[in-house]
Amino acid sequence: MTAPSITVTLDSPVPVYRQVVDQVRLHLASGHLAAGDALPSIRSLAAQLGVHFNTIADAYRELAAEGWIDLGHGRRAIVLPRHAVTPLSSSEAEDFRQRLRHLIAEMRLKGIPARTIERDVAAILRS
Repeated sequence: MTAPSITVTLDSPVPVYRQVVDQVRLHLASGHLAAGDALPSIRSLAAQLGVHFNTIADAYRELAAEGWIDLGHGRRAIVLPRHAVTPLSSSEAEDFRQRLRHLIAEMRLKGIPARTIERDVAAILRS
């Protein structure tokens, strides 16, 4: 499987390494990346995105620490197989709900109508 593209917004308040981590996780959750797939090398992705290679290295190290990828010295990052997911604790589930509330509040403050947010969330869940 070809690795999906990763893009970043350099003037975003979200750090670039975090944008990379979040996008890779999204590609994993959506099935666009599967066990055994190779991610772009750190240097090639850094060059493609126009960022320092340490930024991408930080993102890949975080993904490796979370058990998503295998980082071998001198090799590409490879997506690891994931086993059964451990159920969330009630506090972890509440943390996710709180983060979602904050995102929705931010969207509302930017003038996005509730109906649009609802439609977008439903579309994301279907994809």
